[in-house]
Amino acid sequence: MDSERAAGTTSADRVADVVVLFATTGRPMRVTEVARALGLSKAVVHRILQSLTSRSLLRQVPGRAVYVLGPVLTSLAAGSWSPGELRAVSAPTLRELRDQTGETTTLSVLVGRERVYVDQHESPHEVKMVVDLGQRLPLHSGASSKAILAFLPDQYAEDALRQLREVRPDLDADGYRAELAEIRGRGYAVSRNERDTGAASVAAPVFGPDHDVLGSISSSGPMFRYEDDDQGAHARLVVTAAQAITAALGARSPRSGS
Repeated sequence: MDSERAAGTTSADRVADVVVLFATTGRPMRVTEVARALGLSKAVVHRILQSLTSRSLLRQVPGRAVYVLGPVLTSLAAGSWSPGELRAVSAPTLRELRDQTGETTTLSVLVGRERVYVDQHESPHEVKMVVDLGQRLPLHSGASSKAILAFLPDQYAEDALRQLREVRPDLDADGYRAELAEIRGRGYAVSRNERDTGAASVAAPVFGPDHDVLGSISSSGPMFRYEDDDQGAHARLVVTAAQAITAALGARSPRSGS
């Protein structure tokens, strides 16, 4: 029993050492670099990297044999910001977006496999959308959620599909995946009557320093004000605001020239 406990402790230490190494170096690393830095065999390091990647703690850079921090660890890092700091960074842009669109603007942050509203700037209209700050919401429905989900690893989308099928057994899974691909391509999500009856929203993702999605911003209002609205112009304002917040967080969105 003691030998099993010792072996388990050693394995856990190795995994922890790999995570700490990536967090402290802050740069992409190959299997051989990690093995050399930690004095481990390449076979052991490869197994650890695959395990961490499967859980989105790390991710492999597409087309390259290097690894970087994944969205789960990035979102945890984002969670170290206090609500006041997050609001301070995004508030000027969200207020400007509210003034430009006349609708309520919000900021959501990715936490694990959910999102949380951390700020909003209410519309001046008497009839308007208002959210509950601190509310945790799934990633499968609504523009703010899908603007995040579309930029996460495929495993997140499959989990979202499983959750959604519980309430919508007839869900068109291929159509849902195609919608997420469309959101990735154009850089924003739109929802109408999706989470709240009579509500419409346009949302765009906010990215961190490693281009991992940290959350999203939205401009939301009642459906009747969106029916005659130029959604293209509205969406451009939201995307521009999201890119500005991304820049303020010390990053640059992939759609802004990276």
